[in-house]
Amino acid sequence: MRAAGRIGASFIALGELDYPARLAAIDDAPPLLAVRGAIACLARPMLAIVGSRNASGAGIKFAEQLARELGLAGLVIVSGLARGIDAAAHRASLTTGTVAVLAGGHEQVYPPEHAGLLGQILEHGAAISEMPIDREPRAHDFPRRNRLISGLAVGVVIVEAARRSGSLITARMALEQGREVFAVPGSPLDPRAEGTNALIKQGATLVTEAEDVLATVRPILDRPLEQRAGEADVEDEAPLSEPEAGDRAGIIELLGPTPIGIDDLIRLSGTSPAIVRTVLLEFEIAGRLERQGNGLYAMVR
Repeated sequence: MRAAGRIGASFIALGELDYPARLAAIDDAPPLLAVRGAIACLARPMLAIVGSRNASGAGIKFAEQLARELGLAGLVIVSGLARGIDAAAHRASLTTGTVAVLAGGHEQVYPPEHAGLLGQILEHGAAISEMPIDREPRAHDFPRRNRLISGLAVGVVIVEAARRSGSLITARMALEQGREVFAVPGSPLDPRAEGTNALIKQGATLVTEAEDVLATVRPILDRPLEQRAGEADVEDEAPLSEPEAGDRAGIIELLGPTPIGIDDLIRLSGTSPAIVRTVLLEFEIAGRLERQGNGLYAMVR
């Protein structure tokens, strides 16, 4: 808390009103987000734009054009603050709102040369991280970061991606989360277009202008968000409740090194979803619990 205070970050917990609604709907939503900047922009509809770090000039130009036009249409642009396409998307949407999802903590901006860009983002947009404030990002943190990029957004646009690209991981996660996947076509001779061209063959929506994206997402944004399965009865509860000693002990007994789902914990413990979520949050913050994906939890050995 002291470290967050030094850099002007605040925390939003899963279940609180300011927590991004679409992100809360994914199976492995982080229990706690550290946020800097304009928190209000997290409540607006978001669209992710990601792509190659080693981007071509044409790819950067198109990413900028797309981000600018989608921003003017009312969408907040989400990306990962990486070199190339990510940075282009952020720069083009600085005045309309953009969200940078950090792979490390807020005090360890990566790449370091984008610290100035991050400062510009915070003027009208926001930066979020699920990592400790001083954590330096490691290789396995970037795929974790990518699930947040897609989880925040109604859809993900891939602009240039090689066949084995981190952007394709984001596309796969978007599909798993039920998000729309868009891809910008490129020359068959350019290795940076192999991944995006493959996505189009697999059914991704082809994008050559902003209207291609808007035509798909407008009907989705007009519909109310669906709750996750097993959480229909949470709506009228306090998002986080203080567990009694007996409830906490009963939930702890059910946890072990073998992953278990939150729905099973609710059913077997006989307590409310809000109580179970609170106990899981306490243990995850304490470092005694880890998420295994697909809504599964296991005690740390």
